[in-house]
Amino acid sequence: MTATPAPPAPSWRPALARGVVLRHDPVRDADLLLLPERVVVLDGSAGAVLRLCDGVRDVAAVVAALAVRHPTAPVAAEVPEFLRRLRKEGWLR
Repeated sequence: MTATPAPPAPSWRPALARGVVLRHDPVRDADLLLLPERVVVLDGSAGAVLRLCDGVRDVAAVVAALAVRHPTAPVAAEVPEFLRRLRKEGWLR
């Protein structure tokens, strides 16, 4: 039996980890995460989510801002899990 991962703590204020940079590549028309010796091409609205991860907003505020922009999207369910995965990768602090 596999345990379900715990969602990020509501008080967590996600921000890009040291050495991680978010950039938009106009040639690819894609958002990129620039990591030491690695580039990650972000899909869909991942860049928009990460732009809200400024270390000031907590997870709930990030979700609330995205819910206003995308009222029919399941942001409350998907965004915390997305942020948790990126934190586990070491890309968010």
